[in-house]
Amino acid sequence: MKERARLFVVAVLTVPVVLLAPLSASAQDEAQPSPAAAYSVSQPPGEVVPPAAPAAPAAAPAQIPAAKPDKAVHDLSPMGMFLNADPVVQAVMLLLAAASVVTWTILLVKVLSLLLAKRGMRASLKAIRASATLAEAGQRVRRGVGALLLVEAEEELTLSRGLPSEGVKERAAIALGRIEAMVGKRMASGTGILATVGSIGPFVGLFGTVWGIMGSFIGIANSNTTNLAVVAPGIAEALLATGIGLVAAIPAVVIYNALTRSITGYRAMTGDAVALIMRHLSRDLDRREFGTYGAKSGIRVAAE
Repeated sequence: MKERARLFVVAVLTVPVVLLAPLSASAQDEAQPSPAAAYSVSQPPGEVVPPAAPAAPAAAPAQIPAAKPDKAVHDLSPMGMFLNADPVVQAVMLLLAAASVVTWTILLVKVLSLLLAKRGMRASLKAIRASATLAEAGQRVRRGVGALLLVEAEEELTLSRGLPSEGVKERAAIALGRIEAMVGKRMASGTGILATVGSIGPFVGLFGTVWGIMGSFIGIANSNTTNLAVVAPGIAEALLATGIGLVAAIPAVVIYNALTRSITGYRAMTGDAVALIMRHLSRDLDRREFGTYGAKSGIRVAAE
């Protein structure tokens, strides 16, 4: 009984302590002033309490700059590849570029020359065909290749006065044939350069390409890398030489064929002029042989 009474007394005394403990803790929290309240209390009366300054933002972490893409070491434009190429490849490119310039210059000069020469030859053929005698044709045609042919025929006719007609015709044909060949050769001058450029241009460009690719492989061996980005610029620069060679050779071949056809046509017109002059010469010789008057010339040629 005494033990039970003692436990009862202990329980009665412990319950109030447990129940009052939270209340005492909250009272202590209310009793402690806040930092703002302490600040306001410490201020003299009548002064406005400034608002608390906002907290400074936390320092931002250091920003790592974004990695920029690697720029190409070589300029892959045509001019850039030329400037970055090997000196031997550059020399090949310059040679082919000069050959291309010469090709287009020959085209311009020959086209103008052929146009003027054909126009003059057409006028000469028309005048010679409309004439009745060699002398009349010489009076109508005063310039160009037609005039040169007529002068040569008249000189031979004058120098061969009193000689057989067959010999005069033969000598006149030889003289006119030489003039015809000279005119054709002069008109065809320069076309041999076109043939040379058209035939060897691709091979010259190929030489530059082989040299450049050889240098690229040597660079690969020295750098111990097979990365395409490293070896591609050198190969592109080498292939540019072949491209320039084709650009120089293809127009040269086309222009050569076109000029050859045009010059052949001009030679045919010159041959027509020679044939007409020989016909007039033959008639004049026959008139001289038979002692007749030259038609429309008004000059009597005495029979020998």
